Amino acid sequence: MIGRTVSHYRIVDQLGAGGMGVVYLAEDTRLGRNVAIKFLLSGPEITDEIRERFVTEAKAAAALNHPNIATVHGIGEDGDDTFIIMELVQGEELKDWIQDGRVDVDTAYELALQIGEGLRAAHDEGIVHRDIKSANIMVLPDGRAKILDFGLARMDGGTMVTTMGMSMGTVAYMSPEQARGEPVDQRTDIWAFGVVLYEMLTGRMPFPGAYEQSVMYAIFNEEPPPLTELEQAVGEAFAPILRKLLSKDVNLR
Repeated sequence: MIGRTVSHYRIVDQLGAGGMGVVYLAEDTRLGRNVAIKFLLSGPEITDEIRERFVTEAKAAAALNHPNIATVHGIGEDGDDTFIIMELVQGEELKDWIQDGRVDVDTAYELALQIGEGLRAAHDEGIVHRDIKSANIMVLPDGRAKILDFGLARMDGGTMVTTMGMSMGTVAYMSPEQARGEPVDQRTDIWAFGVVLYEMLTGRMPFPGAYEQSVMYAIFNEEPPPLTELEQAVGEAFAPILRKLLSKDVNLR
């Protein structure tokens, strides 16, 4: 794929890969700018219906215009390939910030506000992300947070199409209803936002486990580990928010 030209986009490098697609750095030869392009994987599990939903959701996401959401420029098709053209976001994953211990309580508060504003803008347009996690949030050099991958929902009637390529990290952010394969809505994003907030405040996951089944058991049956004394002191204001965001009853979020 590297070096290939698709429409007027020259593929320069691979940026990453996930369960449903591969993301490349590309040059827009018409506008002279770099973009990110995500190609939908092909295979027997990618039905025409899924492809149509992929296109529909990408078009909806392209209408979003918010400083905390990575812009979807458009969608294209080239032979059997279907792809989304997105803003190339230059920054670092929030996950790396958390792992490096760079998120203090003030930073967590500021980032949470920005992530929440981005989610609200999408939800106001009826768009659900379905895969909110710290690896899908970029922190720019100016401290701004941007949510990636709107319009790339892996869904079929509102539920996950497949767990193909789904990492433990993704499972750890799933709401109870999502883990059960039930229809999801904005409240699923709210749960995942709660997981990210807990992760920022503690550096840990609220529903830990050594393997996928143990993580899902914790999501269904357990409460997040209590904050330590220090965490309680700095995160006291967040405690009632976390309880609401991480309510297992979807109607209480």
